[in-house]
Amino acid sequence: MSMPRRSREGSSNTGAPAPTRRVLLRRRVIILFCSLTTALAVVSGQLFSLQIYRYPELIKAANSQTWRRVPSVARRGTIYDRNGRELAISLSTASIFVRPTEIEDPKRTAAALSAALSLPVEKIRKRLRSKKSLIYIKRAASSEEAEAVTGLALKGVGFDMQSKRFYPKAQQAAHLLGFVGTDDQGLEGLEVQYEPYLAGKRKWIARQQDAKRRPIFREEAGETQGADLHLTIDEVVQYITERELEVAVTESGALSGSAIVMDPFSGEILALANYPTFDPNIYGEASTFARRNRAIVDYYEPGSAFKAIVGAGALEERLVRPDDRFNGEGGAIEVGGVTIRDHEKFESLTFAEVLAHSSNVGAIKVGQRLGKSHYYDYISGFGFGTLTKIDLPGETPGLIRRPKEWSALSLASLSIGQEISVTPLQMLTAMSAIANGGILVRPYVAKSIVAADGKVIRENEPTQIRRVISENTARTLADLLRGVVTEGTGKAAAVEGYEVAGKTGTSQKIDRATGRYSRQKVVASFVGFVPVERPQLAIIVIIDEPATLRWGGSIAAPTFREIARESLKHLRRSPVVQEPFPLAEGIRHAAFRLN
Repeated sequence: MSMPRRSREGSSNTGAPAPTRRVLLRRRVIILFCSLTTALAVVSGQLFSLQIYRYPELIKAANSQTWRRVPSVARRGTIYDRNGRELAISLSTASIFVRPTEIEDPKRTAAALSAALSLPVEKIRKRLRSKKSLIYIKRAASSEEAEAVTGLALKGVGFDMQSKRFYPKAQQAAHLLGFVGTDDQGLEGLEVQYEPYLAGKRKWIARQQDAKRRPIFREEAGETQGADLHLTIDEVVQYITERELEVAVTESGALSGSAIVMDPFSGEILALANYPTFDPNIYGEASTFARRNRAIVDYYEPGSAFKAIVGAGALEERLVRPDDRFNGEGGAIEVGGVTIRDHEKFESLTFAEVLAHSSNVGAIKVGQRLGKSHYYDYISGFGFGTLTKIDLPGETPGLIRRPKEWSALSLASLSIGQEISVTPLQMLTAMSAIANGGILVRPYVAKSIVAADGKVIRENEPTQIRRVISENTARTLADLLRGVVTEGTGKAAAVEGYEVAGKTGTSQKIDRATGRYSRQKVVASFVGFVPVERPQLAIIVIIDEPATLRWGGSIAAPTFREIARESLKHLRRSPVVQEPFPLAEGIRHAAFRLN
């Protein structure tokens, strides 16, 4: 019996043949391979892009998250007195800053910083809204505040160490030193005068931190410490001068006062003081009047102190001798329709007595002998009307008109110290020329500038400007000015154990309301030097508008005495007392005549 045969059609129900299955498998493998290849190509492309094309961009972005480049300031140079005592130093302080774009929760951050820094929360919120990339919240923060901020671990908040100026003697030498602003840049006084030397160059601090803002690495670059400034000032003499000036101003009820102590041979300033004064550590609390360096900025009519100048010219021109006698005219003289009076009714005086007793009539007659042209030459020769060029900012030249602008009264007025405006420093510099033998010298305050490595960058030396009068004339005039103290209006300036030479001055101030000389407002002064032989100190004292003791001989002269006495006592024990500065030879006064 035979079996039935299977049809071909029925074979499809039992599955595809083996070749067909292999084709399908191959297709799947190809698709998978292509997919993997495509994915690998995409990944490789991305990696290539990240590693090659976008590498600089991504590195910069990464560094911006972990690195911070913060500007800071190198330490400012120290200012010393002539004996190495610190007058201005720099301290390291923390300055708290924020990066507004990184602040995640401004409200919470402001509240936390307000509590840590004792600042109004609204003030901090305003700072956080700033468009700047970095803004300071508080400068010169205390170490406790810096630690408190660190403990908060706030994103976008940090601090850097900066330099803060500090004046350890507070008010002492404030008008000389000046002060710096919040950016540690000099604003007044020596701080601004020598800013290029004192200021340290800006440095950059690069800091790396992890994701939790913890420091990993710190790198500093570009730091250069500022140079130190060594002054001619003697801290002790400065203290004495300030103390005695304050006593004089307060006890006389004066508006203000100035005093300067100078080496008449070298021009070195040992002390310069004004009252009222201020504390440069908190200069923002001081008035502009208190901060004003009146010793070199304000000018006044010198009054009778200027009789030394007309006397110098007349002696040099041999138009007068110490024993020449003048008619005192009973204490009054008429010039140009104006009557000028003496404080006493003198009948007859020698030239020596004219200076000793400060006779206006006698001084006017001496001025008339000298004449306009010669007198103007000596006024200019002694440095009036021009800057002394002291190394302090803001000095004014005073005011003196040329002879062609003088009235019929001008020669007489100038002979008694009117119709001319001078600064206290100009008057002292002129008196120093008489003290040192006839040479006008330039006053200066900075002795040397020394770099951080000890190298002397600059050293100021005494500068002789010109010879104004001969040595013989200077010696004769010094002897006449000694008579002012021994028997004249300056008796209160006498210092026990020393011979003093000088001249009193009491000048009326112009009443701005009337345009005339005031009967109540005066400037009392005394300018002189000590000792007469081989002078060590030239000193000027100016008391502006004293309410009591209104004469130069009664308020300024005693102040001169105390400053001189205490300073000499100190300097006898100090190494700063030097031999007189050698004078230049034979510079004739004709060399500086202007007409």
